[in-house]
Amino acid sequence: QVQFVESGGGLVQPGGSLRLSCAASGSILNIYVLAWYRLVPGAQRELVATIDSDGLTTYSSSVKGRFTISKDNAKNTMYLQMNSLRPEDTAVYYCNKFIPTIPEEEYWGPGTRVTVST
Repeated sequence: QVQFVESGGGLVQPGGSLRLSCAASGSILNIYVLAWYRLVPGAQRELVATIDSDGLTTYSSSVKGRFTISKDNAKNTMYLQMNSLRPEDTAVYYCNKFIPTIPEEEYWGPGTRVTVST
């Protein structure tokens, strides 16, 4: 079972940028679709972006054009480059395999907190 640890979050001003990293405990080569999620208090976990084994990506409408998901199979790491950040991007960001229906008992890493504020 592959586990993930997120890093790279922090405080950034609106319009600024951050690059999040997701280190996997094992090979990500055979994971068909990887994903970034984010969680805001009082809301359900939101799917932010995905990347499949062919490098094809998808994005939520709220981040499309501003965020870029990528991965490095050799390093067992994926990334989320976030540009033009907005206050509404404030959340704890998590990485995982893509899960169409997330079970309540799904394991999540520590996440990394992103705060967009002046």
